[in-house]
Amino acid sequence: MNDFALLSVEEMYKADALAIKAGVPGLKLMEAAGRAIAAAVAGRWQKQPVAVLCGPGNNGGDGFVAARLLRQSGWPVRLGLLGGRDRLKGDAAVNADLWEGETDVLAAEILDGRALVIDALFGAGLAREIGGQARRVIEAINQRGLDCLAVDIPSGVDGDTGEVLGVAAEAALTVTFFRPKPGHFLLPGRRLSGDLEVADIGIPESVLGEIKPRTRLNDPALWRDELPRPDLADNKYRRGHAVIAGGPEMTGAARLAARAARRVGAGLVTITTPPDVFTVYAREETGTLIKPVEGPEEFRDFIADRRKNAVLIGPGAGVTGATRAMVLAALALNKACVLDADALTVFKDKPEVLFDAVASPVLLTPHEGEFGRLFPTIDGGKLERARRAAEQSGCVVLLKGADTVIAAADGRAVINANAPPVLATAGSGDVLAGLALGLIVQGVNNGMEVFAAAAAAAWIHGAAGAAIGPGLIAEDLPDALPPVLAGL
Repeated sequence: MNDFALLSVEEMYKADALAIKAGVPGLKLMEAAGRAIAAAVAGRWQKQPVAVLCGPGNNGGDGFVAARLLRQSGWPVRLGLLGGRDRLKGDAAVNADLWEGETDVLAAEILDGRALVIDALFGAGLAREIGGQARRVIEAINQRGLDCLAVDIPSGVDGDTGEVLGVAAEAALTVTFFRPKPGHFLLPGRRLSGDLEVADIGIPESVLGEIKPRTRLNDPALWRDELPRPDLADNKYRRGHAVIAGGPEMTGAARLAARAARRVGAGLVTITTPPDVFTVYAREETGTLIKPVEGPEEFRDFIADRRKNAVLIGPGAGVTGATRAMVLAALALNKACVLDADALTVFKDKPEVLFDAVASPVLLTPHEGEFGRLFPTIDGGKLERARRAAEQSGCVVLLKGADTVIAAADGRAVINANAPPVLATAGSGDVLAGLALGLIVQGVNNGMEVFAAAAAAAWIHGAAGAAIGPGLIAEDLPDALPPVLAGL
């Protein structure tokens, strides 16, 4: 599924090199990139004075091409260059020589009288914080609220992590080439990139076969074929019996998860509950089975039935020894598991106890705080942290947020980018855990692997949130699922 591939900075360098090796001249790639930039400008804005800001690398070379083509089309162009012309090399130097207008030293004054600016200062491979004159100019772009088109990625945004290196331009539109980078979809790069346009500049698709990208943008095309579909031969047991460990106090969490699991297709869902709160669950969950269990041993005996295909522990469970014991019991029985919230936090002092117990398909669904408690030695960008956590734990890791990352222990990863901000509300994560559980429990009999189930759950969760829009509360999400599922 190369249509949804995201290339790291290093992989994009390799794609360029492979294209040149295959006979596509670098000058032709740069000309196509500059032409795409000029076309994007003309397609979005009325003809007006424009400032083109060029850096000393190939990104600046793209800027020189765009400036030349816009000037030829009658746009008043003022070009500012960071550093001297003697610093330009290769294709960038050739295109600087083809520029027939004046070249000013980069300064904020270049922006005067311009409402539109092309940021071709630094590309996705920037490895240090921006300072000096470049920083002052970028700050001026932002302070003046200028319309900004970013070449490749807004200057100051790390292409691999989406993180800001000191300061970053706030773009209305970003034009990148061949394939997007993770930094276009990871925060804050996603917000700073504005609208994203991916231009074909002549790099052969065949280079992806040699690169073998490991990161993709989450899309139904990646997992739709694995999505469980009702069949005339189905029965409720074939569609799976999911078990959720209900807690004694925050009872709404398990109930939200149960409703989501049922809506997404689980044949049966049982919430196990301490006997003294049995009636709290039973009086509201008419379609969910409620089973009182007295402690971890009874829980283990209940889920030992081979027809109980998958287990969710964590939402509202409590940070207790009982929660810890239930997790280890489920893992000892080789049950497919979704571990969320409290089921993660209970292992913060000895996470290796959890990881050593993993022998079955397991999905971990931490938010940033829970991730930090369970993986205290892992740092870096979100994508890399999720990958390293999956490798360390042997689990699929779904690291939540507006830029949710799902990573498998074998290095595969997807970034989910369809989640609207209205999902930032209590209980939303419980619904997501229930969606994952409902897909995993069906996948046990229908062949959907946990990684695909997690990616599907994140996308469906985002699509349901977008369908509801402002005013969303977590209780709305399960009932918004049928149209989303029908669309798939």
